[in-house]
Amino acid sequence: MTANRPTAHRTTLTQHLIEQQREHNNIPSDLRLLIETVSHACKLISYHVSRGALGEVLGSAGNENIQGEVQQKLDILSNNILLEANEWGGHLAAMASEEMASIHQIPALFPRGKYLLLFDPLDGSSNIDVNMSIGTIFSILRCLDDKNPTEKSFLQKGSRQVVAGYAVYGPQTMLVLTTGYGVNCFTLDRDLGSWVLTHRALRILVDSCEYAINAANQRYWYEPVQRYVNELIEGVDGPRKMNFNMRWVAAMVSDVNRILHRGGGIFMYPADKRTPSKPGKLRLMYEANPMAFIIEQAGGHATNGKERILDIQPKSLHERVAVFLGSKNEVDRVTQYHLKS
Repeated sequence: MTANRPTAHRTTLTQHLIEQQREHNNIPSDLRLLIETVSHACKLISYHVSRGALGEVLGSAGNENIQGEVQQKLDILSNNILLEANEWGGHLAAMASEEMASIHQIPALFPRGKYLLLFDPLDGSSNIDVNMSIGTIFSILRCLDDKNPTEKSFLQKGSRQVVAGYAVYGPQTMLVLTTGYGVNCFTLDRDLGSWVLTHRALRILVDSCEYAINAANQRYWYEPVQRYVNELIEGVDGPRKMNFNMRWVAAMVSDVNRILHRGGGIFMYPADKRTPSKPGKLRLMYEANPMAFIIEQAGGHATNGKERILDIQPKSLHERVAVFLGSKNEVDRVTQYHLKS
């Protein structure tokens, strides 16, 4: 498997966005400034994550979010950082967060813009206290309601996204971004405080020998997933006639980041029999859509097992969905198993 190679040139995020605007004419100034504002908020989150116990923000906050999940102190802090950084700039009409029940309107004292921002402020919260990689996922849509958004304004197909990205807080802090013309990765230069383009035009191979799934849930999987994963486990002795490696970080942002930087793989979070009424666990608007946009821009595929994720019409702000994304041939294979079942 060939890894994506880092670029030798030092290009900042701002320079890259300006170059993209000149080349493709798809990043107006207000959108560029919005992307930079989100990236600045990610720098601040990265700082607090790096402080760990020294920052006194580890541990549970003692309450649950709208998803019924126990919030960590850093969940709340990261959510507030993104809200406060983005509400005054005049680029947004409204925001929505995985941590909040309803949309966040821009306060009346600030001008309203023409974009909508959705985000998962801190993906992989269960990893916070054990110093494993976590991240921030975000998505930008155009507001189609003359700057007077409601929850319905956000319910756009993922194919309508104009920008998607994530920051991963690990040994280095990275920002992975697409504006619809490929996927690029920036690394935070902590000395200069700037995002530097380090991996240009990330691509995913159509075939792969790595997969990511929470194997602890195997007894609850439906037959198509059982069949697919069993084939991978059987390796050279099974129908695939090759060995596969399993990797699982328990943070979508980290598992997807590995797929992009290793040049391939498949990430799976299927629906299962524990909660048959739910079509999956991951949130369509805050996790699946932005990650699917990024993966497709890198040459991969992303489905819910039966249809392209970016073609799903959302019905609610916190809708859940099954997710299979990564290398084209692997995603297509497990999707075909679902369609035939």
